[in-house]
Amino acid sequence: MADLTDALIDAALERGRSAHANEPRAAKARYDRSSARVIVDLENGCTFAFPPRLAQGLEGASDDQLCAVEILGQGYGLHWETLDVDLSLPGLMAGIFGTKAWMAKRAEPPPSAAKDAWSNLPR
Repeated sequence: MADLTDALIDAALERGRSAHANEPRAAKARYDRSSARVIVDLENGCTFAFPPRLAQGLEGASDDQLCAVEILGQGYGLHWETLDVDLSLPGLMAGIFGTKAWMAKRAEPPPSAAKDAWSNLPR
């Protein structure tokens, strides 16, 4: 039994080392007022940036609130305490800026001008 447990622990540790070495993790995060972007410097030397208006919970935040970004979970998450917002860095990098429901609502196309014009015709 001990050999099996040791093997499982060793395998889990190896998966953790692999994830730590290969998955994107934040080294630094900041809000840049001039570009209106949250900028995340990754531990691998790359940089990821996104406009906060795309992210659930950040869309109406002030510049001062956005500047208070913190890194969570060994670099896997971003946190804004005063906004009570936590976002997954791998999710953001995959284009996931909120919950499924929130993303679905954002993906709805705006009504077309022709449809609006048709709706406003006298009947």
